[in-house]
Amino acid sequence: MYAPLLANRYLTSRVIPFIAVGAVAMCVALVIIVVSVMSGFLNMVRETGRSQIGDVVVSHDVVGIPFYEEFITLLKALPEVQAASPVIETFGLVQMPYGVGGGKRVETVQVWGIDPVSFDETTGYQKTLYWKTPPAEKLAELDESDPRRSPLYDGLADAMAMRKLSTGEDGVVLGIEFSPFNERRRDGTYRTVNPVTGEQSRQYWMPATDGITLTLVAVSDRGSLQAEKKRAFRVVNEFESGVYQIDSQRVLIPLKAAQEMLRLDSAPIVSRTEVEADGRPKVLGQSAARATTILVKAREGTTAVQLKEAVSAGYVKFLAQLGDERLIAERVPPYVDVRTWEERLKDLIGPVEKERELMRTLFSIIYLVCAGLVLSIFWAIVAEKTRDIGILRAIGASRAGILWIFLRYGLFIGLVGSATGVGIAALVVSRINDIHSALGVPAPMWLKIFMMLLAVLAIVATIRSVMLTRALATVLCGFGTIALLGIATLLWFHQGIQIWDPSVYYFSKIPSDLDLFTAATTAVGGVIFSVIGAAVPAAKAADTDPVRSLRYE
Repeated sequence: MYAPLLANRYLTSRVIPFIAVGAVAMCVALVIIVVSVMSGFLNMVRETGRSQIGDVVVSHDVVGIPFYEEFITLLKALPEVQAASPVIETFGLVQMPYGVGGGKRVETVQVWGIDPVSFDETTGYQKTLYWKTPPAEKLAELDESDPRRSPLYDGLADAMAMRKLSTGEDGVVLGIEFSPFNERRRDGTYRTVNPVTGEQSRQYWMPATDGITLTLVAVSDRGSLQAEKKRAFRVVNEFESGVYQIDSQRVLIPLKAAQEMLRLDSAPIVSRTEVEADGRPKVLGQSAARATTILVKAREGTTAVQLKEAVSAGYVKFLAQLGDERLIAERVPPYVDVRTWEERLKDLIGPVEKERELMRTLFSIIYLVCAGLVLSIFWAIVAEKTRDIGILRAIGASRAGILWIFLRYGLFIGLVGSATGVGIAALVVSRINDIHSALGVPAPMWLKIFMMLLAVLAIVATIRSVMLTRALATVLCGFGTIALLGIATLLWFHQGIQIWDPSVYYFSKIPSDLDLFTAATTAVGGVIFSVIGAAVPAAKAADTDPVRSLRYE
């Protein structure tokens, strides 16, 4: 009976236990916040990567895969396959309709030639398109200044056709971060702003411009460069994948246009020795169009590994269907690269996974900090309560009973501290983008004035403590004054700071999902090490000699 009563008394009669609780809470919160951001970053890499390329990627070098339509038809017949889409992947130069001093800006870009319908079925392309009229429920939530409220900014139909429907021109879809006139707002939405006035302007909306000029260079199967080809495209929309590197570097054009520019389209095969009656080279046949990549989406219940095996077997069957004549005539590759989305993105996912585990390992030192803090605090408490412990031992309290008092004490501090730390971490992680946005703008005037008033009150309290010759109050008020003056000064001169740079961290926003596994393991670790820290002083208290402790001064 005396164990819970004494533990409760020790907890509620001193400030020091609450300091221990606060220390444990800060340690636990720190670990959870850091690892949650790292885990969230990894999850965003995985989810975005998978949504961009499907579950399995089939690819060949720059000369591509001939008869890809037949291969896709075969794939769609497999029970493991939900959808498949051909893609042309290459690099090119884009000449923008603006520049410095009247010139035109030229950018190096990653070019994807796509079939919008099958690409949407495989990757959810339509969901990434930014300039479209949102559903009614989301439309009501948009800010009044959001340009998507106007039907003039709806480019969904043009983007799904990859064509400017009003003029019939070939269309291009740019990454949302490609244009310098697209300004990301604090709420994650975009405005097309005038660079001089900073105000929303449709004049700087890329689909409203004259378009771009794209330059591609075909490459032969021997690695030699062919003649460059230029073509004008009208910007029909912009997409937002959520990955800065993709949104700032990738452009989407029609599959057929990419094939024509890279000489991967179907073309007549002419003889080098025979001629027709009119003197022209004799046409021997028609070459097959090619695609460099095929994206495949798994049917529900099928893993990426299972799909990879099915696709690999499907390619073998595809080669058998073509026959030797077509295999030789079109030089169909006997092997293609078949990878799951994780294997395709391993260069990006692998380092992030290792960084997360490194963070978990390094921050495990926090557990030792918790144990050390609790040990130091409890050692001081045991020294202070030596006479009390001696009295308990003298009236018959057992060593186990004394030990359990302080272990119960440490358990309580660990439980309350860990629970508080999880709560703090959950609050910070859920609001981390709001916190970052607040740091990115100057502090409001009312906050500056409020902190200055608090600093003045702290100065007055310090002066009063000095006049009353109160040392503790003087020290506490003095430290409070220094802290408040520092905060007030920082707020007064703070003009905004960007900690999370999307060009460095890939994503345009900070991951804000709490890592529940880390939260649970860290909370349990905080409790265990708090008890471990309490165990040594508790054992010392249990070994206290009653006679010597009663004579203790």
